[in-house]
Amino acid sequence: MMTDLICEAIRQRKIISFYYEGGKRIVEPYTFGYDRKDKPKLRAYQIKGYSSSGKPEGWKLFEVDKVSDIHILNETFTVRPEYNWSGDKHIPDIICKV
Repeated sequence: MMTDLICEAIRQRKIISFYYEGGKRIVEPYTFGYDRKDKPKLRAYQIKGYSSSGKPEGWKLFEVDKVSDIHILNETFTVRPEYNWSGDKHIPDIICKV
């Protein structure tokens, strides 16, 4: 199940890869949960890969229903100093977070 895979990666601070809206993304997963419409969301820092906005690196919010071919990579990440989790207004129902 994708929820378990994402939460495992978050707990182990492992980088994940997946396809999303046109291309492969490589991200550091930080927060997974559900928005106010009960849609699964992932807050992550994309480190490389495709970007429809032309900005392949940075903080992004992914709609998990649009994610496919997800893999946990054998690469860990260090929590970014700018990550100051005091709640995410886009993910009010948190399932797992770093």
